[in-house]
Amino acid sequence: MSRAVRGRSHQPLLAAASLAVLAIALSGCGQVQQATDKAVSDGASRVATAAGSEIKKQACSLVADGLVSASDKQALGGLVSGAQAAGMPAEITTPLKKIADSGDQVPADSIKALQDACAK
Repeated sequence: MSRAVRGRSHQPLLAAASLAVLAIALSGCGQVQQATDKAVSDGASRVATAAGSEIKKQACSLVADGLVSASDKQALGGLVSGAQAAGMPAEITTPLKKIADSGDQVPADSIKALQDACAK
């Protein structure tokens, strides 16, 4: 009979321990989720940064001499959406968009603005 009494006295302790383990496990899951989210975010950020660097490099090489041919204009126009998606600053995206949207005459001020942004 004393055995049954002992078993019951450990039940609250066992329940409390189980709840503590559950709480730790659940908080651990949250921490794992946060770590996963951070890793994904960091990875996406690195990809966007790398893409932005490559877009800037291409755009800068096309306007380096100050002359923009029809094929250069087409290539610069193709970089606009990528630059915007990569979160590049307006000092890059605005002149790119103006060049892409221009008719036969590419605006010299947009070329200069892009050259200035490339120098930074």
